[in-house]
Amino acid sequence: MAHPGFPPPLAAVLGRLPPYPGSMLFAAALNLVVRPHLPDDVKASLQGRTLRIAVTDARVAFDFTWRQGGFCALPRGAGTDLEIAAGAGDFVALARREEDPDTLFFSRRLVMSGDTELGLLVKNTLDAMDTPLPQSLRAALSHWLRRTTR
Repeated sequence: MAHPGFPPPLAAVLGRLPPYPGSMLFAAALNLVVRPHLPDDVKASLQGRTLRIAVTDARVAFDFTWRQGGFCALPRGAGTDLEIAAGAGDFVALARREEDPDTLFFSRRLVMSGDTELGLLVKNTLDAMDTPLPQSLRAALSHWLRRTTR
């Protein structure tokens, strides 16, 4: 199912916001949804690595790392070990498991740059999770996306 793109007027506003508060919220969400499912070996592999999730059509990016047992926001830095970029609708489709990351990658709707091994670790870890996002979070994301793309 194709998801609509992010509305350009809203993206223009979001693109002007300071990045750190958004990264704090994103790291908090990861700690709530993803952290409980991470195996110890993945936690060790993520230790101190810098990641960026860029929502291209919303003009926002979230920088974070794994440190002291959880995801922590980072200020926008000079570089990251791994950047994963896609449109908002494609990220929602991934979270809802409506789209496969490989399909999005090969259709160039999902772009990974940086450390390939780290990218595969992230992809395989997310693929191995038994369940997609909790129903309430999926519903909230879907509702938010429908409202913002009108």
